[in-house]
Amino acid sequence: MASRGRPRPGSLQDLAAAAIAILLLSAASGAAAGSPDRPAPGPPLFLPLTRSYPNASRLAASSRRGLGDGAHPNARMRLHDDLLTNGYYTTRLYIGTPPQEFALIVDSGSTVTYVPCASCEQCGNHQDPRFQPDLSSSYSPVKCNVDCTCDSDKKQCTYERQYAEMSSSSGVLGEDIVSFGRESELKPQRAVFGCENSETGDLFSQHADGIMGLGRGQLSIMDQLVEKGVISDSFSLCYGGMDIGGGAMVLGGVPAPSDMVFSHSDPLRSPYYNIELKEIHVAGKALRVDSRVFNSKHGTVLDSGTTYAYLPEQAFVAFKDAVTSKVHSLKKIRGPDPNYKDICFAGAGRNVSKLHEVFPDVDMVFGNGQKLSLTPENYLFRHSKVDGAYCLGVFQNGKDPTTLLGGIIVRNTLVTYDRHNEKIGFWKTNCSELWERLHISDAPSPAPSSDTNSETDMSPAPAPSSLPEFDVGLITVDMSINVTYPNLKPHLHELAELIAKELEIDSSQVRVMNITSQGNSTLIRWGIFPAESDNAMSNATAMGIIYRLTQHHVQLPENLGSYQLLEWNVQPLPRRSWFQEHVVSILLGILLVVLVTLSALLVVLVWRKKFSGQTAYRPVDSVAPEQELQPL
Repeated sequence: MASRGRPRPGSLQDLAAAAIAILLLSAASGAAAGSPDRPAPGPPLFLPLTRSYPNASRLAASSRRGLGDGAHPNARMRLHDDLLTNGYYTTRLYIGTPPQEFALIVDSGSTVTYVPCASCEQCGNHQDPRFQPDLSSSYSPVKCNVDCTCDSDKKQCTYERQYAEMSSSSGVLGEDIVSFGRESELKPQRAVFGCENSETGDLFSQHADGIMGLGRGQLSIMDQLVEKGVISDSFSLCYGGMDIGGGAMVLGGVPAPSDMVFSHSDPLRSPYYNIELKEIHVAGKALRVDSRVFNSKHGTVLDSGTTYAYLPEQAFVAFKDAVTSKVHSLKKIRGPDPNYKDICFAGAGRNVSKLHEVFPDVDMVFGNGQKLSLTPENYLFRHSKVDGAYCLGVFQNGKDPTTLLGGIIVRNTLVTYDRHNEKIGFWKTNCSELWERLHISDAPSPAPSSDTNSETDMSPAPAPSSLPEFDVGLITVDMSINVTYPNLKPHLHELAELIAKELEIDSSQVRVMNITSQGNSTLIRWGIFPAESDNAMSNATAMGIIYRLTQHHVQLPENLGSYQLLEWNVQPLPRRSWFQEHVVSILLGILLVVLVTLSALLVVLVWRKKFSGQTAYRPVDSVAPEQELQPL
């Protein structure tokens, strides 16, 4: 289920009941599972994370490969965005011929992958241009049949989804070639997806384009690829830690580390990915709650589309009290948002690696006795207004008895959804070093391209992890724009103002440094300068600008086309000569000398004038001119 942002009332059951059409598109999804003539499974697919009940006979199909088939190469991509800043992670998916790029929320609780359609009358302004079926030579609509809900003309299958936070998506179903990005070793595959004609709530206002559904169901991208036999029946997610965006996603099997912790996941228990949670320990002591509290309703559910964790009332109160009792040295403060009664503590310091010295460790014990240990970053989030303060990222799930575990619980944790063996594995790791720790080669494969003769490497620029400690004098940004205008130059001012607005800086700070036409694209080098009132940008300001650029926060209107960030560079404030560094002091010194000189001259002039009018001294016996007496 695609729940993003702050905690909200609602239940998983509401989500299931709100799915208007459960579509069984056997004709579009390929051969049935267990078919003897189905081709052998192919390579697993790794992707980044940037957000129906199963058929028992399909789940038991012996022809499916299990987890960790090392005979096939793996492919992977960056995960974009940040869990707590954006409320979700996105991955890049390319649909059509030539490929049209989309940023989709990775959501293990959704069963449909959908993007805004060009014909959509009620869709928000998202990160990328809408999907245009007419521009794809490989697109075909899913024709109306007895296994789907049809549109009013009885020509095309439709879908409709509603989510617990009261957002919704509806549209028509189409089939096209889906490509998985630059580092994917899985060849592009035909797949069914939704083309949105309407969206409401968070889906309308979010920055991401749509949803990539990884849940159980025949419209799920996972089920479609497994049915084709091109990947094994498992996928994995790995989230970055606190203050670190990104991560990775794997479609297909990866070698299971020897110390990975597993829990049984019963596909018949609920339509969602569940685990058998029996106990929660805080600082080594079990919460005093009945273990059955974690098995109510849908049980304990993992959902990558949810940000935080939500416990039944009894378990939440016990967890809150247990954590609070261990942090006597901290001051309890109000949360950053007055609309929520967050439980926050000040005085813990900024160093995340030392939080375990102040906050207690938490353990989740599964039905098989295995234990997943959580560090404070797995149940806390930073207070956005008080430095060194943190808030509980675990909330009460309203009156719903379901236990819902969102992305915060598995930060810096590789989570493997081994659907074939009906279990879910957890492995604590640094997700930014995942491939090295799994000993997986990182040689990339070609990205999908609309021009097979193109020799230009247009790989996107990565986001910065940190910058050198100096004041920034200039940020240069190389951008490739696929323009809809034959001549972009008259629109550069408009484009500069748009970029400045999206980066939250003044338009005078964004200037064109170079522009070159290259085929259907225009290469522009932008210069981003400090504000007029400042000589330089701080490290934090520069990081914020670069992060928004690399995470595609800049949205171009459809009339300007689409863009790709190729490279960014940060230049320090130019080193000045001795004279330049001391020019102000020199000028002040000269001005002081001039003022002193003028003052001295003024004193001399006044003194001369004062004494020049007085009578000169004469001796007593000197002759003086006679003076006539004036009459009285």
